[in-house]
Amino acid sequence: MSKYEAQFPIISPSILSADFAFLANAVNEVTPATNRIHVDCMDGHFVPNLSIGPLVVKSLRPHTDAYLDCHLMCSKPEILIEPFVDAGADAITVHVELENIDEILKKIKDSGVDVGLTFNPDTPFSAVEPYMDQIDILLFMSVFPGFGGQKFIPEVLNKVTEAVEYRRKHNQDIVFTIDGGINKDTVRQAAKAGCDVLVAGSAVFGSPNPCAAVKELEELAKAGVAEN
Repeated sequence: MSKYEAQFPIISPSILSADFAFLANAVNEVTPATNRIHVDCMDGHFVPNLSIGPLVVKSLRPHTDAYLDCHLMCSKPEILIEPFVDAGADAITVHVELENIDEILKKIKDSGVDVGLTFNPDTPFSAVEPYMDQIDILLFMSVFPGFGGQKFIPEVLNKVTEAVEYRRKHNQDIVFTIDGGINKDTVRQAAKAGCDVLVAGSAVFGSPNPCAAVKELEELAKAGVAEN
């Protein structure tokens, strides 16, 4: 069971859905309700979209003490680890679908930040299982990465259930995060399945009151956990 259990569930707003011209303002608007921010970094190669890189994180870091979980949707994350760490990332998450994943995870760990691993909706839990003793965060993609605002894929929750049992059996402290299509209609079932951190983009920053949206989603997530 996660060592962070008493603090969970937590909503982690994804700044991919924020106004990039006012990122610091967007982050500061939601941090009264959460201390965790999800940063989607895309290279236009691993996924067919470009977003932000280390320079943006470096610019954002002085304006917030929130935990910045940087999800690298990149073909060569190994060349970006040091720049993101220097920029102020608290965690770096990479995809298991890459080659040399052992080396990449070790490089993240050696950098001193939390180690995250993620897998696409059509990748089985068995693909990440060999690395469970090397990571701090396991991110379940409940949409195919690349663009915000996609529809939640409920079948991914079967993998969450599988991973929860694995974590319990091996007495691990891995934080389970889910990203993709999390909103008022899906957050409860994702939390009930066992997700500790729930990433929400358009459901937060598409709201007229992002801070209130985070609080509402958290209450719904807590209700899902209470059903267990």
